[in-house]
Amino acid sequence: MTLSKSQQTENQRLIRRKEVQAKTGLGASSIYALMEQGKFPKAINISERRVAWIESEIDQWIYERIAQHKAAIATMEA
Repeated sequence: MTLSKSQQTENQRLIRRKEVQAKTGLGASSIYALMEQGKFPKAINISERRVAWIESEIDQWIYERIAQHKAAIATMEA
């Protein structure tokens, strides 16, 4: 499942960690661990001591988790 171009354009903003945590339900350590494993969007530097994530990338990650969940359920029911 991928986001449409309009959805991607709508979500072209930077969000800080607390908002990423609120959207995903993940804690800070889980976010950074998944980033390290290449399983979560990388943060970008917005200043010397600040990072943020591109909201559309976080949304895409969420949609992919939902799609995996639905596929797993469909497989179990088949």
